[in-house]
Amino acid sequence: MTLDEDRLRELERRLGELEARLTDPATLRDPDRIRELARERARIAPVVEAYRRYRRLGEDAEAARAMAREADGESARWLAEEEARLRAERAAVAEEIVGLLLPRDDRDDRDVILEIRAGAGGEEAALFAADLLRMYTRYAERRGWRTEVLSANETGIGGFKEVVLAVRGEGAFGRLKYESGVHRVQRVPATESAGRIHTSTATVAVLPEAEELEVTIAPEDLEIDTHRASGAGGQHVNKTESAVRIVHKPTGIVVTCQDERSQHKNRERAMRILRARLLAFYREAREREEASLRRSQVRSGERSEKIRTYNFPQNRVTDHRVGLTIHRLAEVLDGDLDELIETVGASDEAARLSAAAGKVEG
Repeated sequence: MTLDEDRLRELERRLGELEARLTDPATLRDPDRIRELARERARIAPVVEAYRRYRRLGEDAEAARAMAREADGESARWLAEEEARLRAERAAVAEEIVGLLLPRDDRDDRDVILEIRAGAGGEEAALFAADLLRMYTRYAERRGWRTEVLSANETGIGGFKEVVLAVRGEGAFGRLKYESGVHRVQRVPATESAGRIHTSTATVAVLPEAEELEVTIAPEDLEIDTHRASGAGGQHVNKTESAVRIVHKPTGIVVTCQDERSQHKNRERAMRILRARLLAFYREAREREEASLRRSQVRSGERSEKIRTYNFPQNRVTDHRVGLTIHRLAEVLDGDLDELIETVGASDEAARLSAAAGKVEG
């Protein structure tokens, strides 16, 4: 495998420059600048460290080869084996470097707006949406992330037609982005008297939360209505017009929030959801124009589009993207998602690594 050593030497030079700037008194007086430089250093340092190992292994292999030419007998054989070992380790480090140089999704460290919607299956689909909400909330707790329900459209028996969850924590989007798609459940619903297994679906869309400066929203592009909240909430829902509905006229995106008693808070939540949806909308539009769009969000709740199946009778969860089946359904629904997420993530990285290695070889 041939590496672009000119690029790697440039990264090494840049690392030295960053380390010098981070100790500069002028930089130390600017916390925002420190964070910016520290983030760049954190991205570059592993690549440079791997490249230095790669160089040292090459130098050591050459030294073993030179010594083997001067030796004989057992020493020559040992040195030849040592050279082969060093070159094999060097090749492995070269693959590591290619992986480290893969384009990183700059959204991976973002907080998340996670939208769950009941799909095919009626009331049972809404109950499954509630199960997924609990699953992601428990997963966030396991990772020390914070969650907040921004909007919810509940059914009468504890399900959700739609629920929007904010997830805040380091690397939230980088892990949860693999959850986008149609999730299918196979079980006997509580409302089924004959004991028949039903198949229902819910869709999950994972959006990186947008900063205010990333998406420009002109006031004249918004149509904002207020109305009385509906659903659970006691007498309050019939007395105040606290619910907020925002329509972004250029794109037709509609967001409704009614869970807070305060109209101001509902409007703030609706704008957060709108910014995230607009960021995803504009990014997808740009990628389509570049003919490189990878479908990352679901368009419907059809059973044929499933990414994962939760089968209660067989106590199994199957991720259809990587063919992984595990028989720990209760644990998964309690938020034990790491094996599933990491397997899908590793498969995605392996595919990108293979493509990048092919380009390097070419």
